[in-house]
Formats: sequence, C-alpha cells, structure tokens
Amino acid sequence: MNARPPLPPFTRETAVQKVRAAENAWNKQDPEAVSLAYTPDTYWRNRDVFVNGRAEVVEFLTQKWARELDYRLIKELWAFTDDRIAVRFVYESHDAAGQWYRSHGNENWEFDENGLMRVRRASINDQVIAESDRLFHWDVPGPRPDDHPGLTELGL
Repeated sequence: MNARPPLPPFTRETAVQKVRAAENAWNKQDPEAVSLAYTPDTYWRNRDVFVNGRAEVVEFLTQKWARELDYRLIKELWAFTDDRIAVRFVYESHDAAGQWYRSHGNENWEFDENGLMRVRRASINDQVIAESDRLFHWDVPGPRPDDHPGLTELGL
C-alpha cells in the first residue's frame, strides 16, 4: 500500500498540511483520485449516508458533485492527536435550479500508519444564500489559491 504523507503521529504543522491536501483534492472534484487518500476498507458517515470502501467513496463523490455545482470548499484544522484530525469546513455550491448554499460542517478523521484515512465522520448543515452573498471565488474545479482567505479570515 502506498504511503500518503504526512504520516502519523501528527504535529501541528503536519496536521495543517494534511487538511490543506484534503481540501485541494476535494476541490479538484476527481472522485477516483480523492478515493486513493482513503484505506480500501474506509468507513464514512456523511450526514445520514454511510459509505464503506473506496468504490462507494467514488460513487458517493460522483453523485455529490453532480448535484452540488460550482463546488468550492475551505477546510481548517480544529484539533489533532497522534493519528486523528478534527476539521471544520465550509463549502459553497448551487443546485440545478441555481439556488446557492453555504454548507457548514465538522469532520473527524482517523488515519492508518500509511497516512490513509480509515474513518471519516462528517456532520453538515446547509444554509440557503443569495448568489451575491457568496464568499468563495476562484476557478473550479481546482484548489483554492494561496492568497484566498480561509474560514477565520472570512469570519466563518
């Protein structure tokens, strides 16, 4: 199995690196590539959906990005231990009818010794917003530019 640095045990610096790597990967919206950051038998709870294994991760993300259009995500480190990271995140997207949403959430991650995520638990709440209230502005799909403000700087 390929290692996915940074590896546990995490320091503050490596936990921040891991969070930004995850954010960048999700913003590229490539389900197959994203799935490789997870163990083959990864377990997820995403809202009320339970996902088991990489194949289900690919299916879940394919469906997600088909309905959450112009998806832009920012993650921020909340806390960490040796092999676990907690993040808070916000993403903006719109549905096929053009309604924009800002989705606020928290994730708890657990990693194996190779730096692959074996457990992901996500709790998410959606807020309806006007297009004029959007705060995330960069070309998609693709990572957030380094000079784009993070969640704290945006007051989220």
